Amino acid sequence: MNPTQVVEDIISKQLKAKKDIPDFTIGDTVNVHVRIIEGDKERIQIYQGVLIARRGRGINSTITVRRIVANEGVERVFPLHSPRIAQLEVVRRGDARRAKLFYLRDRVGKSRRLRDQRRGLKNVTDMVPGSESSEPANAAAAEAAGKN
Repeated sequence: MNPTQVVEDIISKQLKAKKDIPDFTIGDTVNVHVRIIEGDKERIQIYQGVLIARRGRGINSTITVRRIVANEGVERVFPLHSPRIAQLEVVRRGDARRAKLFYLRDRVGKSRRLRDQRRGLKNVTDMVPGSESSEPANAAAAEAAGKN
C-alpha cells in the first residue's frame, strides 16, 4: 500500500460528516459547542461570536470566531474537524462582501454589527398584490396618489 494512501485513509476516518457541519459563511453569528475536559469531568461550553475567517481544506480547515467579552475583543481559532467541537450551529446570517472580516477588529459600537442577510425578505407580504398590507396606510394618501 502506498504511504500517501495510508495517510489519506487515516485522514478520511477523522473527517466529520457533511451533515455535522452546517452551511455557514463569513459574517454569520455561530454557536460553537466546545468540549471542555477538566480532570475526569467533561462539559460542553458554548462560544458564540461572528465568523470572521475561514481557511484551509480538508482536515486542516479552521474557522476564526470573534466575540466581545467585557468590552474586549476575543478571537478563537477552531479546527473544524476537531473532536473537541461537539456541534456548530448558525444563529444569524450576516451579509459580508469580503472573504475575511479583519476590519471588524478596529470597529467599536454599532458599526461593529453586520447587516442581516435576509433584511429585505421580512416584508414579503407587503409586495403581494391583493393583500391588505399592500394598500396605502390612509385614505388621504390614496386620494393623493389617485390625483397624480
